Parts: sequence; structure tokens; C-alpha cells
Amino acid sequence: MSTKLQAQVSGRVLEPDHDEYDAARSVWNAMVDRRPRFIVQCTGTADVVAAIRFATEHDLEIGVRCGGHGIVGHAVPHDGLMIDLRSMGKVDIDPERRRARVQGGALLGSLDVAAQQHGLATTAGNVSHTGVGGLTLGGGMGWLARQHGLACDNVVAFEVVTAAGEVLIASAESNSDLYWGLRGGGGNFGVVTEFEFVLHPEPGFAISAELHYPAGGAREAMRRWRDLSPDAPRQSTLTAIIGPDTVSLGLVWVGDPALGAAYIDEVDQSISAAAEPVMRDVAELSYLDLQTRNDDLEGHAWRRYWKGHFFTELGDEAIDAVLARDGDDAPNVEIQAYGGAIADIGEHETAFSHRDTAFELVAASKWTDQSEDDLRIATARAYAAPLARFASGAYVNSLSDEGEQGLRRAYSDAQLARLIAVKDVYDPANVFHLNQNIRPGSG
Repeated sequence: MSTKLQAQVSGRVLEPDHDEYDAARSVWNAMVDRRPRFIVQCTGTADVVAAIRFATEHDLEIGVRCGGHGIVGHAVPHDGLMIDLRSMGKVDIDPERRRARVQGGALLGSLDVAAQQHGLATTAGNVSHTGVGGLTLGGGMGWLARQHGLACDNVVAFEVVTAAGEVLIASAESNSDLYWGLRGGGGNFGVVTEFEFVLHPEPGFAISAELHYPAGGAREAMRRWRDLSPDAPRQSTLTAIIGPDTVSLGLVWVGDPALGAAYIDEVDQSISAAAEPVMRDVAELSYLDLQTRNDDLEGHAWRRYWKGHFFTELGDEAIDAVLARDGDDAPNVEIQAYGGAIADIGEHETAFSHRDTAFELVAASKWTDQSEDDLRIATARAYAAPLARFASGAYVNSLSDEGEQGLRRAYSDAQLARLIAVKDVYDPANVFHLNQNIRPGSG
């Protein structure tokens, strides 16, 4: 069977006895330890077409790998066929048109570096070894989102291979229903082999500012931090990190450094009036340095589990619940402000839901000892559960094992109904079901 598959593709086909097989099946979350029957290292769109057709002919589950950062590890199908896009990582920049053509296996860092060579950028995530594809298809939050919208809002066209092996262009003018679904609906409708992004002038200046408080002394400061969000300039993204001993409140600024420094002083004065921080940490850095500063912290080889929430508001009672992180085994908690250009897009213009989100929270556990799996998962769930009554939904890229309930949190009823209709057209047999799965209407 493998000989037949290899004859149909230009890239390599790896099986379990290949020396590079284990490295190829390893992804960001070390808890994922599944063994595909075949790994097809695609070199172009034709390989993706052939791999999909082969898998459907032989009734093999399909997983699609870009950066491999999906927390559930859907990219790795047990005894199935992994479409590995990492050899398709080319980024082409058209500085005159301010466009980027990005292959489906590219990493965010490649897009950032290529665009910054021309003083341009588009919204990307906060870790450079994340895949462009997975991030964008789920929405794509990043430090530029409050200025320019989510990553999916900046895509003007997708090249996508459907379950039937057809190569389509999805844009506002062509296959517009698919275009709508790909902007936030995840990998449910096909394999995207190329994205075309809008780019924006970005000189590359950034400032990170954090005010540090002891874990038990941040309540009033965090309320003041929250109150700053509605009127914050779009160049700023308010951030909070709740760890075992310290709460850090601050922001990331991308834009004119003088304006940023002045705004950070205002923020410092306002928050410090509520409670004096034990330490201040303000750093000027380039946009590229900002985009890579968490790369080591969010590196591979860790076992991971996430729970996430969206909030349209973060009331006093909700803040108290957020700060009730108990014990060294509890997850680290990160909060980012939304709003700005994200909310400029109408709720029904893309598949991404909850445009009225004010804050996103992710409770993220990571560890190395397999014997701690049950404990770490249980403590993450126990932390996140009391927050659910304050939450308005969830980010599909932060969902873990919630299943249908998670989809109901990620999408409004209207969005989900429309996504099912798109699924019925482009993947009625649910070939692409290893994802946060939107089942066809008949399923």
C-alpha cells in the first residue's frame, strides 16, 4: 500500500519503521503519542490532493499538521494518514500591494520576518513556532489584533483542497460560503494550502510593561487594570498573568514608542494608586523580538492541558474567582484584552463568534512527569469550572476535550447552524473530523 501511495506524491511517505518517523509524529503537546500508519510530507498542493484521495479510498482517518500546536493533537491520527505540511512553508511578500502569500505549512515566525523586511506585518499569534494555518483558521489572536483585527480577518483568499480532492479558491468573490467558514471555523472544510493576507505598515517598535504584585495583594490593582480596558488605545493590549506567587498586570504596546511610553506612565499611575507594585518591568523591544520572546517558555516536550473562557465583562466577583488560584499544581493563567478592531467586524461577517468579547482567559498547565497527568488535568478543570458562570463563550483554538459542549461555547447558535450548512456542501461525509468537529447536518 505504501508503494502505491509513494508513487502518487513527490514528498516522502514515512511508515513506523522509518528512522525519522517518531520525530515526524511528535507535536507540541507531549501527551500526544499516537502512531499514524502513514505520514505524507507534502511538497505542494498536488501532494495534498493525492494524500486526501488515497486516505478516502482506503478509509484512513486524516490528520493535518502545520505547526503541531493544537492542544488536543488532532494532527496525529492513530493508524491513519497524517498530511504533514511543514515542507510547504514558503512566504512571498508583495510590498506594493501589501499582500503576503503564505503556504499552508508556514510558521508565524516566517511570516513575521518576511513582512518586517518591508516594514509590514499582519496579525499573528504570540509564539513564532506556531503554524499559520491552525492559528488563522480558528480566528488568530495576536498583539496587532486590536489595531487590525484577528488573523482570519486579514485573509483575502484561501487555496483549499476539499474532501473530494478539488482545489478551490475561497474569497469574497469565489466560494464565499467557504470563505466565511474558513475564517474561524477551524479545519473542518478542507486543507488550506495557501493563504493570502493583507499586510499593514508596521515600523516594528514595541513596549512590554508589567506591574508585579504578590498573589494575595492584587485584587484592587486588578480591578483598576480592568477599568482601563474600554478606553485603551488600540496600539495597546492589556495583559495579566496569574502565577503561583505573583500577579503581573500590564500591557503590550505596538506602535510609536513615545506615545506608548506616555500611555504606560498613565496606566502605571492609575493602577499604582490602587496598590503599589512590588516591582515594575518595562522593556522596549522590536516587534520581531516581541513575537519570539515566549518561544522558549512555550517550547516543545512539555505535557499540556488547557481550559479557556471568553468574558464580555470582568466584574469584581469574577476577578476574585480568577485570583483564587490555589496550590503549585494549579494552572498558570493568562488574560488578554480584546475589543478594538476585533469588535469592528460584524458578529455574522465571519465564522468567528463572540466579537463582543472584552477579555480572553487561558488556564494552561504544563509538566513533564506522565504520572502527574490526572492531577494536572483535574486541577486545571477545578480552577476553570467556577469561572464558567461569568463566561460568555470560548475561543475554539483554546478548547481541549469539551466536545459538543465546547462547540456550543465557541459558536453562537446562528454561527453553528451556518457552519453546519457549509460542512454539508464541502465535507458531507465528515472526512475532516479530527478537529473541533462540526458534524454535517445528516450526522
